[in-house]
Amino acid sequence: MSFIFSAYRLLIIFATLSLLISGCSSSRYSQSQDSAPEKDIDVSHIPNPVPRAEPKSKYGNPDSYVVSGKTYYVMANSRNFSERGIASWYGKKFHGHRTSSGETYDMFQMTAAHKNLPLPTYVEVRNLRNNRQIIVRVNDRGPFHDNRIIDLSYAAAKKLGITATGTGMVEINAIDPNQQDKPRYAHKSPAIKSIGHNLAENENRLFLQVGAFVSRTNAEQLRSRLLTEIDSVNINTGYNEEKNIYRVRIGPLSSVEQADELATRIASLGFNTPHIVID
Repeated sequence: MSFIFSAYRLLIIFATLSLLISGCSSSRYSQSQDSAPEKDIDVSHIPNPVPRAEPKSKYGNPDSYVVSGKTYYVMANSRNFSERGIASWYGKKFHGHRTSSGETYDMFQMTAAHKNLPLPTYVEVRNLRNNRQIIVRVNDRGPFHDNRIIDLSYAAAKKLGITATGTGMVEINAIDPNQQDKPRYAHKSPAIKSIGHNLAENENRLFLQVGAFVSRTNAEQLRSRLLTEIDSVNINTGYNEEKNIYRVRIGPLSSVEQADELATRIASLGFNTPHIVID
């Protein structure tokens, strides 16, 4: 009798272990790849959120956090924050799941993810190719793809006009709910005619920046090394904190896809991973 009981206990233990291992190995997402909703939606009836003063979320606001071995630092506040770069979007795969702030992600709401802004933050996003403007409430962390600055909900991305291409050149400006009557654009520029997924020539051009130096000699040395492998390497001279800054850049480039491929190639050659800049 004791033998039978022991065998029965062993079976229960093995069954429990199998369930635990199965649970640990499966993803919390039912989809392996992200996607848009099955049916097209009319986003014109989805309003922008109205910015309002809110306390910081209990979740998603540590001083720093680590993703895939990289440390990210959360800003103390979003005052005067402005940034240009590449936006992406996320949709059905994450719909209904918990965001970093603890809220539930809804791809039909005007929300977004950012790596560093405090949660929540209201942000105005402008598409630099068609000049469309939206407001989103940042309540999540991401995107953790190199050279992406913001991950928009599906609805927000569609209103901005970037769902078909997957990415878009944008400018984002944090909104102070107490000063909404003041202009928020740091780099106001005219509307740009949309020309497929290629970038408009001579306006809001796309570059990869591999390094920035206060010494022109160091910049020239990096440029010379890059020119053995890459074409169109230039030195852009800027000014910051009463010093000349020499930026080593590649471009202008014709598309985000070209920038991504070139960034991967440069990193594989042993250089620092470059980041996208828009001028």
